Order: sequence, then structure tokens, then C-alpha cells
Amino acid sequence: MSGGDRLVVGVDIGNSTTEACLAVLAADGDVRWLGTALTRTTGVKGTPASTEGALTAVRRALADGGRRAEELDVVLLNEATPVISGLAMETITETVITESTMIGHDPATPGGVGLGVGVTVSVADLGEHPGDEPAVVVVPRGWDFDDVAAALNAAVARGVPVVAAVLAGDDAVLVSNRLTQQMPVVDEVSAVEKVPLGMRAAVEVAGPGRTIRTLSNTYGIATVFDLDPDQTRQVSPVARALTGNRSAVVVRTPAGDVTDRRIPVGVLELRGAGRTVTVDVDAGAEAIMAALARVQPLEDAHGEPGTHVGGMLAAVRDTMADTLGGADPGDIAIRDVLAVDTFVPAEVRGGLAGEIALENAVGLAAMVRTSRSRMQAVADRVAESLTTATEIGGVEGEMAALGALTTPGVQAPVVVVDLGGGSTDAALLTADGTSTAVHVAGAGELVTKLIDAELALEDREVAELVKRWPLAKVESFFHVRHEDGTVQFFDEPLPAHVFARVVVLTAEGPVPIGTRHGLDHVRRVRREAKRRVFVVNTLRALRQVAPGGELRRLDFVVLLGGSALDFEIPDQIADALAGHGVVCGTGNVLGDQGPRNAVATGLVAAFAGGAG
Repeated sequence: MSGGDRLVVGVDIGNSTTEACLAVLAADGDVRWLGTALTRTTGVKGTPASTEGALTAVRRALADGGRRAEELDVVLLNEATPVISGLAMETITETVITESTMIGHDPATPGGVGLGVGVTVSVADLGEHPGDEPAVVVVPRGWDFDDVAAALNAAVARGVPVVAAVLAGDDAVLVSNRLTQQMPVVDEVSAVEKVPLGMRAAVEVAGPGRTIRTLSNTYGIATVFDLDPDQTRQVSPVARALTGNRSAVVVRTPAGDVTDRRIPVGVLELRGAGRTVTVDVDAGAEAIMAALARVQPLEDAHGEPGTHVGGMLAAVRDTMADTLGGADPGDIAIRDVLAVDTFVPAEVRGGLAGEIALENAVGLAAMVRTSRSRMQAVADRVAESLTTATEIGGVEGEMAALGALTTPGVQAPVVVVDLGGGSTDAALLTADGTSTAVHVAGAGELVTKLIDAELALEDREVAELVKRWPLAKVESFFHVRHEDGTVQFFDEPLPAHVFARVVVLTAEGPVPIGTRHGLDHVRRVRREAKRRVFVVNTLRALRQVAPGGELRRLDFVVLLGGSALDFEIPDQIADALAGHGVVCGTGNVLGDQGPRNAVATGLVAAFAGGAG
């Protein structure tokens, strides 16, 4: 290296990833960028446990730039104050069915088609059933499909109006194919022995590719069972729970009261500078966020003891205390919250076989910012391991803005928005070099949780795939239809387990999604989850750093972070800002790094400016 040149590396220790940028600073102030690196953060950001990740990033950057550790003059670390987020979700309505009103079964394998309304009769008693009343025949386990079909045909032959059948086994199609008179037949009723006999019942089966219309309609159920207005209001949850099924069974019992009961989830107390505001969580996300706006900046938040929201925030505090190495939960102050209205599957109490209905819920993300980091301990360990000078310099937001300025076409004043996993951060760098930064709760993890809940996946990994990758419907072993409607053909057959399924098109191949919802519904849930978190959070963060809180006074907005690599989030944010005249796009740090490495690059740029 020529005299006066210095080899420096900037290191950004983030919540999830640690990034490094290697450069040579010439004596005349010129900066020559040599290499970059990305690795997973070890331990908690800003604590000694993150040292190992920082060292790994430095070594990889050196290897990328073709340099040795002995050549390093200085390592620059960010002031990594931990910003830790937690989240919880709570149902705020509950469906209660006090008697056996709805029967759970596999809605995908029925036989026949149509709507049958009659009285439930056991197949064993069908020979004694009078012919003056339509019969819905209930078949317990142990009956062969040939015997079932013979019993139904014999009853029809002697004049009994058999209008439908409910089977315990999976023989609906086999039975239906042997009937002399077609009728709706449902099978795989897991709790068939609990079906009350002698009660009025309705069985509906839709044709292939269609869904039921009568039993998924509140007024359709009212018509079938001759309900009055009060009873109609009560059966609304049953209709909601059956929406989208190809088949359904509803039994009307004498005490079949159905209520949609509001359960108290408690009061959220938000304490800000000079005032405290309380809001009922069951009022929904809009009311919570409106209350939050009235107390900004938030100093702390508490939930009413003994309620759902109290438990939610207590769980968040406990998680954060564990993350910080056993801190006292009572000493942790929540500095921001994000409330999101959503739907979660809730078990229908009183149903026979674990039926679920989508109920209103509120997702709540909370964030704390610790009072100080322990970065000096990290710096000391890095210096000892590399035997080189190590400095801590630069506030993250300001460094990210400096790094973003290396994006072609960007100049100060500029706002950077870091779309992370736990929080969404924004920083404004003015033309005179002053910086303002904010952190708001809620980012990629909350999106994943919303997708998981609303699609009832109960599989975080699949929900993460749904968030990250486009969708398709496998229509044959040799072609799929993408979510944009285009068709792709394959030379080799697709795996049998994805046939006729909605899939995520990952780099390793199609992964089936365990949901009965169609492709359009899954896509809508994914896009809406991203909008409710990233678009909403970006706008509220920008309003906090914009002069006078007015978005139209911003010029350039640069999106950074892992979620800025998403295939649709940047477009959603750009569309939301388009009406304000803001130039918005995904950063391209150093012209080739995309939205990564902004803070590490900014550390080097700031050091070069100071050294020059």
C-alpha cells in the first residue's frame, strides 16, 4: 500500500445481520471501495455476544477485497443500540355454539350435488322410517359402501323421501355412484356418533369447482330452518364458518342457540410526554393508533392487569428481558407500538369436530430501545482479535443516510427507510449534514405472523415462504398458472404431492401451502399483510422525520434493509408516496450492493470525511 493510504473496514451490527465494507482511503481523500460481506448477527445487537459475527464479517470483507488482516489500519463499528421488538395477537370476538348445531367433516370429498333438508335418521332405523317426512340418513363407522347404497336405494324404492346422507367413512363418491336417486352425500364426519337424531338438518354439496351457496348464507340458513330475526342474527357465525366449503351439514337442535359474544380484552394505557391516554383494545387497531398519535413521543405502554392485552404486553416484556440477558421486565419501557386489525381462526365452542371460524383479532407489535449499548466491550474484543485499532462512530440513521448517498441519482436532503425484521427505521439527512432518526415497531416478523394466522397455517416456515415468494396453482403435472394469470409448462412432471395445490414457487421448487383457500385469497392476504405493516409504518415514520410532518416536503426516500429486496413491498411503498411527489425507490449502495451495506459504507464515508 502506498504511503499515506489507509485500509479501513466499516462494520454494521444489526438485529439480524452484520455487514462489512472494506475500502482504501488515499492521502488526498479519495475512497476506493474493495469488498463487502454479509453474515448473521451472533447474540443480541450491541452486546459482547455480537463480537463473533463482527469478526466473521470483517474477515469475509478482507477476503472479498484480497487483503489480509495485518494490513488493516482501523475497524469502524456502528453505535449499535439494541432496538428489540416483540409481538402478540389476541382474538377479540368469540363464536359460541351451545348445542350441536354444526358438524365438522372433510368438505373436499363429497358426492352428489344439491341441497337436502330433512330429519336425521340412523341408517339402521331407515327401514322403520315413515314415508311422510324427508330423511337425512346418518351412517356410523363400520358400514360398507355397497351396504349403504343398498339401504338407501331400498328406502327410496318403497317411497321414503331420502334427501341426503352423512357418512363416517370416506366413501361419499362410491356411495353416490351406486344410488338410483342422486342426492348430496358428505363423508369423513369425524364425530358422526354425536349427530343428534330426529332433528331437522340440511346437507349441501356444490358442484366441482364451486362452493356452497345456501348454508354459507345467513339468510339461506334462516330460510331452511324457518328462523325469526333474532335467531337469524344468532346463526351468522355458522354461515361465516362454512363460507368457502364445497359441502356442509347443519343440524337444528331445540337449544341450538348461537351467539357471537364480545369478550373484553382490556384497556391499553399509553403514556407520553405530558399526558396519558387509555383505549379499549376491542375498539380495534385504528382507535389504538389514533390514541398513540395523541401521546407522541411514547414513553411507555401498559395493559390492564388480568386482561388479554395485559398478558400480551407482559409476554412481550418477558421476551425482551430474556433477550437482554435477564433484565427486570419491570424496568423495560415500551417506546412504540403498532396495532393491526386481522382475523384469526378460533375454535367454535359447541361444534362437534373442532370447527373453526375466522374471528376479529388485533395484532400488537411492541418495541423497546435500550438506554445504552455495550459496544465498547465489542470494540475491545475486535481490537484484541485483529490487533488493530477499533473505533465506535456514527449514529446508525446518519450512517445509513451517508451510505444511501452512494446510490446513483440520490443527493441530500434524503430520507432512508430501513425495512427490517422487528422494526422499521427512518432517518432524515439534511443538506447541512444534520440527521434525525426514528424507530417504529413492526416489520417482517409481524407480516409473517399475520399470514400464518389469517391462512390458519400453523407453520411459521411456510408463512415465511408465502411472504417471500410468488404463488401459483398447479393445474396439471406439466404446467402451473402463476398468480398473474400466465401459464408455465415443464418438460419434466411436477411432484405428485403438489398436484392441484396452491404452491409457493421457491428457488428449490414448488412448495404446497396447507390451506383450503384459493390462490387469489392467499395472494390477497399476503399483500394486505405487507400493506398494513410496511406501508403504514413507513408513512408514520416518514411523518415523524419530515419537516413539519408533511410528506410533500421530502425529496428523496431510499428503501434499505432485507425487506427492501421483497418482490412487492418497495412498489407498495412507492405507490403510497407517489401522490406526495416523493422520489422513492430501493437503494443501490455503491452502485452494486442493492439495499444492503448502507450503514457500513456510511461509516467509511464519514471516517474519510473526518480524516480528510
